[in-house]
Amino acid sequence: MRKSAKKNIIYSILLLLVVFMVYLYRQNRNAPVTDVPDDPKIVLTGPTMGTSYRIVYLDPGKRDFQEEIDSLLREINQSLSTYIPDSEISRFNQTDSIVFESPYLYPVLKASNEVYQATAGAFDPTVGPLVNAWGFGPEGASLKDSVAIRQLLEQVGFDQLFFDESVLKKTNSASYLDLSAIAKGYGVDLVGAYLEQRGVQHFLVEIGGELVARGRNERGELWKVGVSRPSEEGLANDLYSIIALDNKGMATSGNYRNYYVKDSVKYSHTISPFTGYPVEHRLLSATVVARDCMTADAFATAFMVLGLEKAIEIQTARKDLEIFLIFNDEQGQMRYHVSEGLAPLLTTVDEKKAN
Repeated sequence: MRKSAKKNIIYSILLLLVVFMVYLYRQNRNAPVTDVPDDPKIVLTGPTMGTSYRIVYLDPGKRDFQEEIDSLLREINQSLSTYIPDSEISRFNQTDSIVFESPYLYPVLKASNEVYQATAGAFDPTVGPLVNAWGFGPEGASLKDSVAIRQLLEQVGFDQLFFDESVLKKTNSASYLDLSAIAKGYGVDLVGAYLEQRGVQHFLVEIGGELVARGRNERGELWKVGVSRPSEEGLANDLYSIIALDNKGMATSGNYRNYYVKDSVKYSHTISPFTGYPVEHRLLSATVVARDCMTADAFATAFMVLGLEKAIEIQTARKDLEIFLIFNDEQGQMRYHVSEGLAPLLTTVDEKKAN
């Protein structure tokens, strides 16, 4: 065979090898990636409202809404926080009336009034002077004696406020408004509404333990959230039960962590608007599930004021609330009560604690 013919055969073989390698490269480049899962879950965290938030949502486009959500939460805080001296609510507390400047104050007042009426005054956002006096407000304790309690009680009463869609006024110039027992729930709802506006259908929003859930998690299951064991020594991740949230809001209120001891006396942060003193009863924590987190937040606070029996009575008469109450029985043993509608969605860590 001539030398030129051999050279042509070699070139042909090399050309075929090059074509084959290019083909393999293109096939591999276009092949689907099977070893890396397509996870649409986004998790956002950050500080807000004197606590922190955690937001989990499913978005195939993996859009990051943290900047927009942080901006929204700052606006809400600037309206509703008594810890911000120039907030909308702080400026109202320094005067006798205010014309609404933001879209946030009126909806919270409206919801507060509904729960105030439904609980015969147990949920009362004007209890702030007593909260402050007992040392749970922005200025620390200032309580002197029982005479001061009686004087402060004269300032308490949500019916001493007048408001419509435009203005908020005091009928008692000494009234002080504190919406901290409902503001976090409202913030949760607004963040959830923002995500829905952006086309997100599956999410779990949590601010300081108050939550709202929509849709399903990444495994196609209902979002599951924990209720902490109501123990002074217990950690936040020491769970007593797990609740599956089916497109609802949830809030838990309790006295077992937010308290202080002075002169060997324990003072809890839940102040009764009826007596002016911290509540003392068997109810350790109240978890409420409702159509939205703002409603759940307010009722959870009210139930901690009212105690076990009255909380059950109110919930039984309503169709829009479910409850999970942890309490001590007469022997001091921890028990729980769960409403009928919530029972199928509840998993207890220790079934022996059932009521």
